[in-house]
Amino acid sequence: MPQPLTAVLIGAGQRGYEAYGPYALAHPDEIRFVAVAEPHDVRRARFAKAHAIPPERQFRTWEELFAQGKMADAALICTLDRQHVGPTIAALENGYDVLLEKPMATTLVDCVRLVQTAERTGRLLQICHELRYTPFFSILHDLVASGRLGRIITVEHRENVSYWHMAHSYVRGNWRNSRIESPMILAKCCHDLDILFWNLGPCRRLNSFGSLIHYRPENAPPGAPERCTDGCPAADECPWYAPRLYLEIVPLLHVARRSPVLWERLAATFVLKYPGVAELAKRYIPGLATALDYRGWPLSVISEDTSPQARLRALETGPYGRCVYRCDNDVVDHQIVNMELENGTSVVLVMHGHSHQEGRTMRYDGTRATLFGYYYPTEHEIQIHDHLTGEVEIIRPPIGPLGGTGHAGADAQLMAAFVRAVRDPSYALTTARESLESHLMAFAAEEARVTGTIVSMDDFRRRAESMQ
Repeated sequence: MPQPLTAVLIGAGQRGYEAYGPYALAHPDEIRFVAVAEPHDVRRARFAKAHAIPPERQFRTWEELFAQGKMADAALICTLDRQHVGPTIAALENGYDVLLEKPMATTLVDCVRLVQTAERTGRLLQICHELRYTPFFSILHDLVASGRLGRIITVEHRENVSYWHMAHSYVRGNWRNSRIESPMILAKCCHDLDILFWNLGPCRRLNSFGSLIHYRPENAPPGAPERCTDGCPAADECPWYAPRLYLEIVPLLHVARRSPVLWERLAATFVLKYPGVAELAKRYIPGLATALDYRGWPLSVISEDTSPQARLRALETGPYGRCVYRCDNDVVDHQIVNMELENGTSVVLVMHGHSHQEGRTMRYDGTRATLFGYYYPTEHEIQIHDHLTGEVEIIRPPIGPLGGTGHAGADAQLMAAFVRAVRDPSYALTTARESLESHLMAFAAEEARVTGTIVSMDDFRRRAESMQ
C-alpha cells in the first residue's frame, strides 16, 4: 500500500477547515496535512490542533511556508479569491500539485497565467468544480453523453440563489463588490458554466443582460437604520432581518423542514411552530439542545465563536449585521447569459438572488426526450419524458447531509479524486485548461453585459491567451 499523500494547506477558513480538512482526518491512509499557512491566529491554531501539525510548521503567510523549501506532495489553496494567484504560482513553481478553490482568480489575465504556469511546470492544477463529483450531475452527464435524449437542441439552466444566501454572500459578504472580488456570474456560476461545458461542449458566442435592482439605498424602508440591530421599524416585515437569519436561523429551519430525514423535518417544524416551547424544552430534554444547536455555515462565517452572544456581537459590529439596503455592494442580483454552442445547441443560463429556495433547476430538450432536473438541498430529481412512448422515467440521486459544506458528498469525492490524480492524472474529471473554459465564459458574459455586445468566444480566447 502506498504511503499517504502529504499536503500543505494555505487558507484555513471555512473551505479549508470544514470541507477538505475532515477528509484527511477520516482517511489518514490517503492524505495527511503536514503544514498550514493562515494569517488568522485562531484559524491557524484550530487547523494545526486538528491535524497535529507542530509549531515549526505553522506559518502566518504562504511566503513563509514556501521559503522552507518543498515539504509535501500537494498544496491545497483555500484563501479568498483575490489571494489565489500568488500562492498558486509559488506552489506550482516549487513542484507542488495543487487543488485550488474556485474561481481560480478574479481577473481574466490571472486565470490564464495560472493555467499557463501549470502547463509550463508540468504540475497538476485541479480546480474545485465539485459539482462534477455529485451523484446528480454525474448521472445528468452520463444521460446526455449516452444519447438517451437524442441530439440536444436547447437547454435552460437556472441558478436560483435564495434571498437570504444572496444577502449573506453577495450583499453583506465577501463577494458583494466586484472591485473586491470577482463578478457574481463568475463567483456563483463558474460551477454552472463548467457543467454546461462538460455536458455540451464549447460556446461559440454569447450575450448577457442583468443589473442590480433591489439591494439599493433607495429601496430601504422608511426609517431603516444602518444596522438591523439598531432598532429597525421594518424588522417584522423584512425577510433579510439579520437576527432572524443568524440568531433564530429561521431560513435554515425552513430548509430543514423539507429535509428527507424525518427527525430533521420534525425538529424544524416544531421549532418554527413553537419557538418559545422549543427554547424551554432544550433546558430540560437531554440532547435536544445539542440537536437543535446548529453552528455551521453561514453562522461559522460571521464569527469564530458561534455562541449566540458572539453572533449578536458580530451583528452589532461586523458586516453581516448591516441593512441590506445600506451596504457597499455593486454585484448584480439577476443576470441571464444567452449562448450558442459550437454544436448549434442554444443555452440560456439564468442566475438571480430572489429565490424562495436555494437550488439549480434545468431543462434539456433533445430530439428523443426532454429532461427536467431539480437540484435542491432537500430534493434531487431527474425526469426523462420520452417522446416516442410518452413514458416518464424518474431518477432520484442520493442526497448528502444538510449541515456543513459537503455539497451532497461531492467535497469528499473531489478530495478522493485529487489524491488519486496526484499519482495518476487520469483520475481528475477536469484539467486546468478545461476548467479555464467556464471562467472564460463568465468573463465574456460580464463583458457582454457591461458593453451590450455579442462576444465571439474564439476571439475572446485568443485575446485572453495573449494577455500578459
